[in-house]
Amino acid sequence: MASMSMSSSRPQWTKKQDKLFEQALAVYDKDTPDRWHNIARAVGGKSAEEVRRYYELLVEDVQRIESGKVPFPAYRCPGGAPGGNMTAAMGGYYRPT
Repeated sequence: MASMSMSSSRPQWTKKQDKLFEQALAVYDKDTPDRWHNIARAVGGKSAEEVRRYYELLVEDVQRIESGKVPFPAYRCPGGAPGGNMTAAMGGYYRPT
């Protein structure tokens, strides 16, 4: 999940904090009063401002990805099997037409 913008401009979050953050976002939507305070409390060890900024950076990263400004990773198929990268990405079910 960490792109160049997120990894260089934010403090590190643990995997547990990331998961708690994701869960809290699902519980406390944009219309929830004191949303960032509630999310910070759910994550633990982060301030309301830190979780708000974390969210903003995530949104920026998603916008970059969707606009094509972040290159798609080049996945490799183990052993160089026929079908190239798409076969590996599709779990072996890709059939070229």
